[in-house]
Amino acid sequence: MVQLMKKKLFFEKMEILYNRPFTKESLEQDFDVKAGKWYVEDGWLIGENRTNFAAMTVSKADYFGPVMMEFDAQTILPCTHDINVMWHGSWNDETNTRDVAYVAGLQGWWDGKVGFERSPEYTFNAGTQLFDFEPGKVYHMAVGDINGHIFVVVDGKLVLEVTDPTPIDGYKYGKIGFEAYCSKLKFKNLCVRKVTWIDEPKEYIPEF
Repeated sequence: MVQLMKKKLFFEKMEILYNRPFTKESLEQDFDVKAGKWYVEDGWLIGENRTNFAAMTVSKADYFGPVMMEFDAQTILPCTHDINVMWHGSWNDETNTRDVAYVAGLQGWWDGKVGFERSPEYTFNAGTQLFDFEPGKVYHMAVGDINGHIFVVVDGKLVLEVTDPTPIDGYKYGKIGFEAYCSKLKFKNLCVRKVTWIDEPKEYIPEF
């Protein structure tokens, strides 16, 4: 169970929308490589990109409504930064850049932060350096939102939570994707879930 502000999440009770192992075939059939080098090796989706640019592979399918991406991820040493993913996303083929999207990740934003950003304006962002990241370690991550209530969970612990006052229309923008930003990293065990939750009103009881 993950406790958000006035909400409880039970991952095991959420409907699974996508849960296919990474293979050469699944990468070709289910994703479009937009930029960078992406390939599958030993069940891991590997992304490589040496430039300061969000090189992505993006889903062909749309996942609308409140959704969550759950997956394992790891930087490939000597690379040490930027495990980032996208949801409620889109891609601008004219500029070959990410368009409207939510993005969240670990050890990014140039200063080693758990972070979040809203594309393409990048004026709504959040980050913290409080997470003790270990390069080369496999992390189990879950990122998603409930109508703009964004969460990042790592190894079962909530590490970032933020609410968007003007949420992305999750029924218009539905792409998910993986990003390599001047790094080399890998992903495995992707599970896309439809987020369900329990509302939990809160109040304090006086302690004195």
